[in-house]
Amino acid sequence: MSFVLGIVLFAAALLISIAWHELGHHVAAKATGMKVRRFFVGFGPTVWSTHVGETEYGLKAIPLGGFCDIAGMTPHDELSVTEQGRAMYQQKTWKRLVVMIAGPVQNFILGFILIIVLALGWGLPILGDQPVHATALSCVAPTTDATGNPVECTGPAPAEEAGLRLGDQIVAVNGAEVANSSDLVDKVRDSTSSARLTVHRDGQTMDVTIPVTQVQRMTEKDDGTLVPVTVPAIGVTLDRVTVAHYDWTSVWGGAVSFTGDIAEETVKSLASLPSKIDDLWTAVTGGERAADTPVSVVGASRLGGEAVERGYWDLFFGLLLSINFFLGAFNLVPLLPLDGGHMIIAIYEKVRNLLRRAFGRSDGAPVDYYKLLPLTYAVVAVMGAFMVLTVTADIINPIRIF
Repeated sequence: MSFVLGIVLFAAALLISIAWHELGHHVAAKATGMKVRRFFVGFGPTVWSTHVGETEYGLKAIPLGGFCDIAGMTPHDELSVTEQGRAMYQQKTWKRLVVMIAGPVQNFILGFILIIVLALGWGLPILGDQPVHATALSCVAPTTDATGNPVECTGPAPAEEAGLRLGDQIVAVNGAEVANSSDLVDKVRDSTSSARLTVHRDGQTMDVTIPVTQVQRMTEKDDGTLVPVTVPAIGVTLDRVTVAHYDWTSVWGGAVSFTGDIAEETVKSLASLPSKIDDLWTAVTGGERAADTPVSVVGASRLGGEAVERGYWDLFFGLLLSINFFLGAFNLVPLLPLDGGHMIIAIYEKVRNLLRRAFGRSDGAPVDYYKLLPLTYAVVAVMGAFMVLTVTADIINPIRIF
């Protein structure tokens, strides 16, 4: 029951995110003097509507999006007498840009609010390098038992004798920066007689040189069997910090920093979309579903359901904020029919007219959207095919968190 509830809640949250996006266009258009004819949540047949002033607001039967109908978005839009002079394409460039960017900005605002909620409620995951701290210092066991567990050992801890202290943050090994605990282990294993650890302690940075002891440990082969290998050890147990916690005084800086990290990850995700087509096709045709493949509304809602079912509300909010950042960034791609496509046309017309005026010529006519229809249809076709592929993968081979 909680799984179904989670799916419904996440799908509703996605619908609200899309409506929030369209609300950005609506508010900006009203504020800049344009006429908003209709503001609807959903598509298809109208379920309910009402007029407030000159705008019709309502709900439609298919809850898969929404739209904000602004008079004169293109020169081909039929205008009534009262709409003449208020058409969007007739407005100053800055007004057109404000209206189009307002939608993505709404998603970024909502995403930032969700970051604050996540930070105060559960903490923010560390997306980049993860700080590594020494949580235990012990003697070095020379070997392991048959199950791979180190045998008992005696004597001082080499790391402690060298000057390492509990809680020290290890930031480098032999001058090479450490990204996470696995990276630290790999760098220590590259050491021979000693490893020089750079640590942060009480606001100071210092080096600690620790002698390396060659020990026998067990490693797992591809077939699951354990085989002994000789590796260097320094007697340090590591603690990997994956979540940063905040209060009301520290959350703002943490939220801004996290926003920068997730913006970087969002750009990478957008750039990698074409390369994921092959992975999605593999998932659809019976292969393994890669964890980093894109998900549709169906897949995202399923993940939200799993998170609620297991009580991981932090994961629920994390997924939702990630989707809002992606939705905002995706709409800024400079291709029609996306917001970025309308923005690039407005900028083109402005630059073109400035150049024409510089040569004593009058402004050119508005861009003919009909001439851009083939490209627009191609973009829509690609987006539609990608959506169908993603939905299919989410139905027959979904990503599972647990």
